[in-house]
Amino acid sequence: MELIHRYFPDLTEDQLHKLSRLKELYDEWNAKINVISRKDMDQFYCNHVLHSLSIAKIHSFEVNENVLDIGTGGGFPGIPLAIIFPETKFHLVDSIQKKIRVVNEVANSLELKNVSVTNDRFEHIKQKHDTIISRAVAPAIKLVHLTKNSTSKNSQHIFLKGGDLVDEKKELLQKYKTLNWKESRLSDFFSEAFFETKKVIKLNY
Repeated sequence: MELIHRYFPDLTEDQLHKLSRLKELYDEWNAKINVISRKDMDQFYCNHVLHSLSIAKIHSFEVNENVLDIGTGGGFPGIPLAIIFPETKFHLVDSIQKKIRVVNEVANSLELKNVSVTNDRFEHIKQKHDTIISRAVAPAIKLVHLTKNSTSKNSQHIFLKGGDLVDEKKELLQKYKTLNWKESRLSDFFSEAFFETKKVIKLNY
């Protein structure tokens, strides 16, 4: 939690309390259903919570904004973002039922009224969303193609990725010429070694 305090100093007591409970809740559920690797739990707040919250460094979610978290896994980046943006609506989707069970239980334990969950493949989601978020789910061109049912011309897609994205960007923009690609390095925001090769991409339709 020290990392969260350092990089997000303006959070309320309620937000900090809910974020502080995440480790305990995921430890409990991880003992039953392995949604996060055991060794990764040692760096839970850096590798999962802070990584998820990094999206907030480049986008401030608005009241009643509809956000779709595709391939959410155990609830990242959706759950941490839902905590710090309580007036934004987050819809978390994953095709693996046991992971969605954990997401649902964590959201209920924290009384996150702004979170809904669906056990399905994200390409089956047809309701329109203002923003789509994801974390290391698939190549950008696949993400855009498979979310066409849930986006409109005013939608945006924000995804977390690592490594060299030159070819991925080129392939995407060759096919979708009207998209605007904005790339930010997470090392510009955070000093931890984990973020050295991590990036956040914002696509505007």
